[in-house]
Amino acid sequence: MTILAGGAQLNIANGIREFARARADHPAVIDGSQTLTYRQLGERSNRVATALLEAGLQPGDRVGVILGNRLEYPEIAAGIAKAGLIMVPANPKLSGGEISYILDHSQSRAVIADTVVAETLSPVLDERTFVAVIGIGGTDFGPEYESVLASARDVDPSVVVDEGSPFVIAYTSGTTGKPKGVQISHRSRCLTFLATALEWGLGPGRRTIAVAPMYHGAGFAFAYAAVYCGATVTMLRKWDPEAALAMMERERANSVFLVPTHAQMMRSLGEDAIRSFDLSALETFYFNAAAMPFPLKEWVVATFPHVDLYEVYGSTEGGVVTCLRPEDQLRKPGSVGHPWFLTELKLLDPEGEPVGPGEVGELYSRSPYLMNGYLGDDAATAACTTVDGFLTAGDLARADEEGFISIIDRVKDMIVSGGVNIYPREIEDALLQHPAVDQVAVTGVPDEQWGEAVAAMVVPREGMSVDEADLIEHCRAHLASFKAPKLVRFGNRLPANASGKILKRQIREELSAT
Repeated sequence: MTILAGGAQLNIANGIREFARARADHPAVIDGSQTLTYRQLGERSNRVATALLEAGLQPGDRVGVILGNRLEYPEIAAGIAKAGLIMVPANPKLSGGEISYILDHSQSRAVIADTVVAETLSPVLDERTFVAVIGIGGTDFGPEYESVLASARDVDPSVVVDEGSPFVIAYTSGTTGKPKGVQISHRSRCLTFLATALEWGLGPGRRTIAVAPMYHGAGFAFAYAAVYCGATVTMLRKWDPEAALAMMERERANSVFLVPTHAQMMRSLGEDAIRSFDLSALETFYFNAAAMPFPLKEWVVATFPHVDLYEVYGSTEGGVVTCLRPEDQLRKPGSVGHPWFLTELKLLDPEGEPVGPGEVGELYSRSPYLMNGYLGDDAATAACTTVDGFLTAGDLARADEEGFISIIDRVKDMIVSGGVNIYPREIEDALLQHPAVDQVAVTGVPDEQWGEAVAAMVVPREGMSVDEADLIEHCRAHLASFKAPKLVRFGNRLPANASGKILKRQIREELSAT
């Protein structure tokens, strides 16, 4: 371990340690009728830490955490960090096989899980041996969480770990294959928390809501930033647009992180329903996880005129990369902004050479937020990083003359039809300009003549109808004819993962089968 002379190691538990003293009686976490003060959050995270260590875990061991947004999430994360352990979060909606893969690949030695997943998780646990298995809400797996905390010591073990070592192994969604374990350091996340507080106002006395799932990288980073920086976070256990707006009103939320799907569902409520909520305390929306269609952005700006809108681009591997700030939202359609704090960017062609303004290149970033690498997969790590410390998430982008970045598409999603590169996002943006289109995903499907053909899956707006020929003609009016879809299919929703990312692989399979 390298200890910096004259400085303390950054650790994600430190914010809670500090505010357990400085703001001991102030609310840290709210979940329904339950409220944890910073003093209680400090004490309970101490008990999590001592319980895990006294069960036989050693610093550096991994702990699987399988639960949704609820009161216990921040204290479990902080307790794991205080003990010098590494958190391995998993979506409780995963199948038994998917959870098995994550626990096995990460070599997790303990599990903390919500007993609502007992039917899925119990067979997984029966086939494996763990040092400790703790259930929240019941004894299906063994000792119940609250009884474990009651018998544990309220002592901060203060295990010192190098700030460059991982506090979490976050598994990717696996939309392009087996999930990869992304190792994210204490230093990366602590600097993300501080920059989040600076950019979106999450300091002492401020209030936010954990809307996105905390088992996902962005959902955790932006919710936990609140308790790291002295604010109050309220847990939204299940997404519902009316429930979310009601919570923003009730909790007097100042700053809320959302994904574009959330905005689309709020829009479906109608203007009158939205105006019925008192959102006068709300100052900031910031969006991430998926591209935000410009028509949807225009709707957010018009519907919430007193709320500053930010669009953030990033990845689990790279953290936050760029940010488009309020003053540029309508001035720079399609852009995700400038590099975020402490971030350098470059756009490279397939030969690794820089591209000029307006030219498309693969986007690379270098910052203190980058991952430590994929767990046990040096080849995949090397494939997305450069020798001088830049990392790519596989996205194609262009920069304009002012340096504003626009994401064109993912390298893997690019359609090659008749030897010509076609970017699905450009077609999606055109289709979203049609008044009857609510959501859309464009992908390539096999074609004997052209290699690939453009195909679209469309979700119409409620109460409106549109046919395939109309949408194809609409695209021909806005794009070169070869970019217009050859196939359009309709559905009630687009398949997406918990973070709001559209599952293009699944859509490609469905469209290819038609």
